[in-house]
Amino acid sequence: MKIEDYPKFTIIMRGYSFEEDRAILSAMKGLEKQFAVEVTMNTPGAAGTIKRLNDEFGKKLIIGAGTVLSFEDEIEAIDAGAKFALSACTFTKPMIEYAKKRGVITVPGMMTPSEVLQQLRYGADIIKIFPATTVGPKYFKDIQGPLNHIRLMAVGGISKNNVHQFFENGADYAGIGSGAFNKEDIQKKNINNLHESLLELIKEA
Repeated sequence: MKIEDYPKFTIIMRGYSFEEDRAILSAMKGLEKQFAVEVTMNTPGAAGTIKRLNDEFGKKLIIGAGTVLSFEDEIEAIDAGAKFALSACTFTKPMIEYAKKRGVITVPGMMTPSEVLQQLRYGADIIKIFPATTVGPKYFKDIQGPLNHIRLMAVGGISKNNVHQFFENGADYAGIGSGAFNKEDIQKKNINNLHESLLELIKEA
């Protein structure tokens, strides 16, 4: 896929049941251009979930893998249909090269300028700053100075209450997990309420 097609928001789905995942994706009806969805690879049966969700929603939604901690994780996720690979850690050069050959977006995680520069030289598409709330919104503006404009994703502690601060300071994307929805709405698979939560995120961006 093209980096230009990657949505502003990535919803992180960690440890949910397949039916809970399905409810979240169903709640994105009409908002498909705004959101990508990430199934974390440390969720039991993650690769199978990615495949099943792609079979049902993949024509309209961008579905990928998160918590990709090894080359093996990456291959398994891509074989299951993941359109992007996201991690809290840096990727090796072979991992980024493999993803490019498969047409998959890479979003490695890091915090320091040295890590950012290394991953850019390897060919990473988007730089994930994690945990974002630890370094704060201003860090996103500060790091752009010496490194010029780079595509940054804020992940870690992001919610509708603070996401605008990161966008205002230079983040291009935001990854949101538990801060995206009310836990009860996920458990009850309340698609209407989940949809409203997504609308609130867009409003605050």
